[in-house]
Amino acid sequence: MTTLLPLVDTPTAAGDCCTPGTAGVDAAQASKVARTFKALADPARVRLLSIVAAAPDGDACICDLTEPVGLSQPTVSHHMRQLVEAGLVTREQRGKWAHFAVAPGARELLAASTDSILSGE
Repeated sequence: MTTLLPLVDTPTAAGDCCTPGTAGVDAAQASKVARTFKALADPARVRLLSIVAAAPDGDACICDLTEPVGLSQPTVSHHMRQLVEAGLVTREQRGKWAHFAVAPGARELLAASTDSILSGE
């Protein structure tokens, strides 16, 4: 047996219901923030970034990044390219080896990404 539920009137006046929220971040800002977060969405990339940030000379050679994360050199290179494209690290070619350093403004980029979401700007 089917039981029908009674229909209720939906509010029509603006004050009768929730008011729409603010617009939040615009599409361009959302894309920029998503690119940053996407680069950090992989645990290996987070570890690689932290290894580069902790490097004694301020940079790390790709040859020094493979062993700590237990990944092959091509895989580490792929992850590092993602971090470079997101603006979190810089890459410098020295002979046959690539060296990476935390990008100037990377900390500010991460802080701004988080702040823009939480403040709705």
